[in-house]
Amino acid sequence: MAEITASLVKELRDRTGLGMMECKKALTEANGDIETAIDNLRKSGQAKAAKKAGNIAAEGAIIVAQSGGTAIILEVNSQTDFVARDTNFSAFANKVAQIALAARETDVAKIAGLAYDGQTVEEARIALVQKIGENIQVRRAQLIEGALLASYIHGLKIGVVVALEGGNDELARDVAMHIAAAKPEAVAPEDVDPALVAKEREIAAAKAAESGKPANIVEKMVEGSVKKYLAEVSLVEQAFVKDPDTKVGQLLSKNGAKVTRFVRLEVGEGIEKKEVDFAAEVAEAAAAAAK
Repeated sequence: MAEITASLVKELRDRTGLGMMECKKALTEANGDIETAIDNLRKSGQAKAAKKAGNIAAEGAIIVAQSGGTAIILEVNSQTDFVARDTNFSAFANKVAQIALAARETDVAKIAGLAYDGQTVEEARIALVQKIGENIQVRRAQLIEGALLASYIHGLKIGVVVALEGGNDELARDVAMHIAAAKPEAVAPEDVDPALVAKEREIAAAKAAESGKPANIVEKMVEGSVKKYLAEVSLVEQAFVKDPDTKVGQLLSKNGAKVTRFVRLEVGEGIEKKEVDFAAEVAEAAAAAAK
């Protein structure tokens, strides 16, 4: 058996884009012959899938699966919106959501190792990349539990799951739709991330300082700005989208309900998308062809 050196593993990683363990395994199976290892990887589709992994996948879909009082909300990414609407993609995404829910697993690395029709989720993903020809990634997942759960998906791109105590299905559905539209950060002002509050306070202080007013007035201006911000991003303080004269908190109280938790995911949040100038690409290709 040939020795599988670190440099050999690194070379295979550089040539295929695969992870260290996959490369080591491929080299071991090929008895240290890197060309054989690459051929085997190409045959299995892994090398192609690994190369596709370098492509930005900022499109995709938000999927929700629910069983009783537990639901999972999952983001699965693709490179294009066209693939996100493909039946093969949606079948994969929905099945992964069901598998992850059954396992109560939200760690995407662990989801990748769960069983999927005689293979793993990762092996099914690689096969789908090979079939469709785009980078596909299971990006994130969250579990949510509650006495009453409701979900809402808006055009595949935005997904919400909300948990209520009290109320009814219609109310829960209305609140989920509101969260999708109004994008609150937390249930109540006291629940807002302190880091977000500190950032808003810093911005408000900088603006107020430019007014040239006395320190005590500036302090009141800052506190007023922060209070306004907290009201804008807190679910219970927001004006209900179906009835702007009523706050969500008032609607909940009227129905003897309260929101215990919600999760809102939007496809591509935090992913830096590549801006494509198609006109420039065509002009560049034409210029190259003319040479």
